[in-house]
Amino acid sequence: MAMPAPDDDRGVYSISVAAELVGMGAQNLRMYESKGLLQPQRTDGGTRRYSTNDLDRLRRIGDLLDAGLNLAGIGMVLDLESENVRLRADRDDDA
Repeated sequence: MAMPAPDDDRGVYSISVAAELVGMGAQNLRMYESKGLLQPQRTDGGTRRYSTNDLDRLRRIGDLLDAGLNLAGIGMVLDLESENVRLRADRDDDA
């Protein structure tokens, strides 16, 4: 029986595990969420659950911080990158 492919959008990591996997403090993850840089899923009880895609986004945030951007600039870059992905998908759908 074939196993289904993992869903990269499914929140499976707790905040402590996610922080450890990306090499950041849990408080930083909370701050990035409060600034709107990511939106982890929540359980019915309100516990944050981070997905593989969230971990990738956190690593990108770390890269941009290392490059000297502030959080406002990082938000703009992430928004532009998302828009670029959307536009490319639209273009490919029209082709």
